[in-house]
Amino acid sequence: MKLLSCNIRYCGAPDGENAWENRKDLCLRILRERAPDVICFQELWARQFDDLSAALPEYGSWAILDHSWGPNPTNGIFYRRGRWRPAGTGGYWLSDTPQVPGSRSWGSDNVRLANWITLEDPSTGFSFRVVNTHLDHISQEARENQARVVAEEAALLGDFPQILTGDMNSDAPNRAIAVFKEGGWVDTDEAANGTAYAGHTYHAFLGEAYASAIGKMDWIFLRGPLRARSAEVIRDADGGRFPSDHYFLEAAIEPDPLRAPAGG
Repeated sequence: MKLLSCNIRYCGAPDGENAWENRKDLCLRILRERAPDVICFQELWARQFDDLSAALPEYGSWAILDHSWGPNPTNGIFYRRGRWRPAGTGGYWLSDTPQVPGSRSWGSDNVRLANWITLEDPSTGFSFRVVNTHLDHISQEARENQARVVAEEAALLGDFPQILTGDMNSDAPNRAIAVFKEGGWVDTDEAANGTAYAGHTYHAFLGEAYASAIGKMDWIFLRGPLRARSAEVIRDADGGRFPSDHYFLEAAIEPDPLRAPAGG
């Protein structure tokens, strides 16, 4: 399967010429050209969700609201209908009370959450879970603890195949990334390309002209009997226009026959 992780940049930001309406068509063109099986978005606002859903009718979707009183399905997951069918959905907040909607802890500047969907291949019965999240951008204590919440929740499923995507606001040396890895998550870049240092993924709509000492902030991880056949930072642009202020990520993922459970 092919999976994309896309911090889409929320449409309420004061981005001027890079406002959503000016980059929406480019974003949709890239998504269609890449033709993924699963797309995980971060920073998805309701209007963007509506635009994407209308333009990509071949995809179903799952998301929960970041605030119980808010309108935005911030970590929306889209999946290709026909190829996959949903077998379960859920989510939790990245706080010390994960089941309390809108909760936050450890000085997290924003409410942060993870939502997940279990998808099944109707022809084979193979199933896996996709978890999509976005860690805090201010508090390091929050990032480490939010990573711990995700890792501990995923461990409850044992060796069940899982994919984790998200803007972790953390590059490779950050302790939050170590927390994920200690929890059994494997970076697709490292697995497919031999390095976790794939260059910066946040670029402020400047592309490679952006000067940053911060490396990859966006990640696709695997857990359980899955392996990455390839992994790529998508740097597609059109005339200096980018689909977001982050590069999107792509990974081609398949079951690992050496680790697959019987009947998997």
